[in-house]
Amino acid sequence: MPSLDPIPAQKNRQVEANSDDEADPELVELLRQHFGLGQKPKDAPPETKVLEGAQYVFDNAIDVAVSLTHTKEAAETIWRMMQKKEYSTHTWSEHELHPKTKDESTVDFIFTMDLLNFSFWSEEEEEPKRFCIEYRDKLWTGYWSLVAALQRALDEDIPITTPDFWVDEERCTDELLRHVFRSATEGEIPMFQERVQCLREAGEVLCEEFGGSFVNCIDSANLSAAGLVNILTESFSCFRDETIFHGKRVRLYKRAQILVADLWACFNGEDFGEFHDIDKITMFADYRIPQMLHQLNCIRYAPKLESHIRDLKPIEPGSNWEIELRGTSIWCVELIKREIEKQHPEVKMNRPKLPPKGISDNKYETENSDESDESDEILDIPEEPRKTCGINAILIDFFLYDTMKSLEAEKNESIPHHRTRSIWY
Repeated sequence: MPSLDPIPAQKNRQVEANSDDEADPELVELLRQHFGLGQKPKDAPPETKVLEGAQYVFDNAIDVAVSLTHTKEAAETIWRMMQKKEYSTHTWSEHELHPKTKDESTVDFIFTMDLLNFSFWSEEEEEPKRFCIEYRDKLWTGYWSLVAALQRALDEDIPITTPDFWVDEERCTDELLRHVFRSATEGEIPMFQERVQCLREAGEVLCEEFGGSFVNCIDSANLSAAGLVNILTESFSCFRDETIFHGKRVRLYKRAQILVADLWACFNGEDFGEFHDIDKITMFADYRIPQMLHQLNCIRYAPKLESHIRDLKPIEPGSNWEIELRGTSIWCVELIKREIEKQHPEVKMNRPKLPPKGISDNKYETENSDESDESDEILDIPEEPRKTCGINAILIDFFLYDTMKSLEAEKNESIPHHRTRSIWY
């Protein structure tokens, strides 16, 4: 069920049976390479194939569909709201918990952060039982609980972002790691043993193959975002987020891609964050972006799936439902990006970088708007944007995630997020 909108029938162009024209061999070879039938040139640029897999999932999905009409409407809404907020790479560093330095220690922090960046949702309904971290006189939940725990550990002189520390089980004991992730409540961090395993495994790979530093992985990628994603997924099994869907291998690579995106955003596309093909990174397939896309009516669920999600029932990792939710969301964000670029070609990411811009603590404060569109009501946009900022799938993902978290805090969710317990997201 690739779309809920009617697509007009088109007649195939017919080729004359007696035509003397012969196929251009070079064109045929290009087509063969495009469809994966020809040999790949040795100097071909790296490809992650995430988008290719997402389109395949979209084309073959049964219980998750995209509304093309609402996707186009949402694209305009998202573009205008991102312009209002002057959303750019600088937004990443503005959060108080993200690193402010721009050096190798920051690279170590980001690698550790995204190595462990998965599964923070709680099965507990009562707040006192939910996992959270107390840091700087505040309580942090979700993704921010991880960032806070790492910052707190560094403040306590625990080298939690150092690979050779992870592999030294005499110093880096499970007991010490439990101390690092100690909660301010009765709840414990989900999947603790899986996180320990990720640290141990990644530490071994970095120490044995990359001189103990993730910086050497970045150098090996030769300024290629896709190349770095491939290094991560080939060298570290805990980043190899892929599955089989209707007989085809599908790559989703949420944490590998968001690691590259965080480097790019933190370093503003320079130094350790410089990648010449950053637009090959797709949206990061988790459980928040599908929730936001559903809120915008961009994606729809079959009744059985929707009831399952609303009832907070778990969805097995690798199941058709889970793959359809994640893959279709990647493709939907790609369609949003393409629509924005079509309507506003000036936003393509080859534009000059913008100067830093502060954002108010209340990122989504209400302003007057004459728009009556349902998406506008959700995001509450102004009539006109003030300045044109570049847009790609990374920034769209960051924006949708932040917006969904804001709606959750306001208890304005139209549907819960799906429940899948997994190391992949």
